Amino acid sequence: MSSIKKVQITFDCEEPLLVARFWAEALGYVVPEPPEGFASWEEFDGARPADFRGPAWGACADPTGEGPRLYFQRVPEGKVVKNRVHLDVRVGVGLVGEERLAVLEAEATRLIALGAVRGQLLLADGVNESCQNMQDIEGNEFCLD
Repeated sequence: MSSIKKVQITFDCEEPLLVARFWAEALGYVVPEPPEGFASWEEFDGARPADFRGPAWGACADPTGEGPRLYFQRVPEGKVVKNRVHLDVRVGVGLVGEERLAVLEAEATRLIALGAVRGQLLLADGVNESCQNMQDIEGNEFCLD
């Protein structure tokens, strides 16, 4: 019998720490502490040789250890097409109708204040419940479900 594996979800991005902080706020995750001797990741980055400045990565993790770790790596190219994989942020589980729409709207509003962009609202169709398409601060698509 095979065992269940823990996964890490990796995002290519331009500003790893910025995107990691967005997702930490969005999901209630935490960004790891900077290396010992540094008060912040920015201070750590400033201590590196000039050729290596600018964070190459960022991460955030579920403080309970249950959810997957999210890892953000800097890449030179920008995003040009729709994601092939996206996250569904499950804020409306078990809710239907107006109650579900209100929860989706409240969460969309909260995330927009953090820099997210609202996409199309997909209304319930008799098979699927309503969900709200969104984009994070670098344009990565995700859904509020």
